[in-house]
Amino acid sequence: MTPAAAHLDFRSDTRTLPDARMRRAMATAAVGDDVYGDDPTVTLLQERAARLLGTEDALFTPTATLANLLAPLAAAAPGTPAPRLLAGAGSHMAFLEADGLRRFAGLELLPVVQQPDGLPDPDALTALLSAPGAPAVVCLENTSMMCAGNALDAAATRTLAALAHRHGAHLHLDGARLANAATALHVPPAELAAPADSITFSLSKGLGAPAGALLAGTRPYIARARTLRAQLGGALHQAGVLAAPGLLALDRLDDLAADHTLAARLAAGLAAVPGTRLLHAPHPTNIVMARPAGLSAPECARRLAGHGVHVLPLPNGHVRFVTHRAHDMIGVRRAVRAFAAVAATAAVSCPDTGEDTPKTAPSDDSWRTDEQEGAAARP
Repeated sequence: MTPAAAHLDFRSDTRTLPDARMRRAMATAAVGDDVYGDDPTVTLLQERAARLLGTEDALFTPTATLANLLAPLAAAAPGTPAPRLLAGAGSHMAFLEADGLRRFAGLELLPVVQQPDGLPDPDALTALLSAPGAPAVVCLENTSMMCAGNALDAAATRTLAALAHRHGAHLHLDGARLANAATALHVPPAELAAPADSITFSLSKGLGAPAGALLAGTRPYIARARTLRAQLGGALHQAGVLAAPGLLALDRLDDLAADHTLAARLAAGLAAVPGTRLLHAPHPTNIVMARPAGLSAPECARRLAGHGVHVLPLPNGHVRFVTHRAHDMIGVRRAVRAFAAVAATAAVSCPDTGEDTPKTAPSDDSWRTDEQEGAAARP
């Protein structure tokens, strides 16, 4: 994928590309052998991540999915039954990782209905925790993917942690986009992570690293996770070449505010298209979910792709736009024009939807801010 292609690719913030500085860091990284625990760049990354998240230790993993697989396994003491896994029904772990957790870890994930902000419903969770069975691992996602990327504050996490701990459960925080939540709420990541027993933190989404995540927790917990990582084939030898761009990624948390500003302007532009419904987050971040009148999400995504704009269709009927460091206001305006054109075509072909229908696509000047077409892109 070229930088030009990334400019209009809104499917995910995993679509970021490592920049020249990250590539140089990879080429010059000091390496050892992380299987033996002596890769200095990996060690430095793990130490910095633990400080960032306020934990005793952290473990580098190739992906956040692997970190989430290790998390409930490491929560169970050796020789004890596999824990019950409870997660919000719309969370990434329930929506996209449940099959892997079942197949590779023998864990059955029980989906929990979520409140509109993404927090698992306390009454539904209490009922599941009170049922007889193995000890439980409760999973909380922050930001909440299917709730338009809503950032949950520390009070919400404390509430869930107190409930989990009252029932002897382990609280795992799937913080793949925890950096976005911290940025949106103007708090350090450690404040949001503090109530949890373990945390997943991704480096390869908005922070822009080509790969990698961290699993953080106590030293004994991470020691168990390290053994499990090796058993699952997730240990890497000269992993410093991947840890090096991860270190640079940790320096870029402040850059995420620009992504959030772009998302807000994208949302404003899409909202100006008649008949469009947006899913609103109480604490928005870099995710925008939009639903045009008269089109299914897959069809909307297909037609947008015809305009060179790539989005992710979701089962809730919306398409997802995720802003990231490759985006700018020029690209956002192009995305809005494309969406308006698609919505206008849908209105002509499906005039009896009952929705307001757009007559024309908005012009560049109908919603734009004070940036000019040729001005530098990022706010």
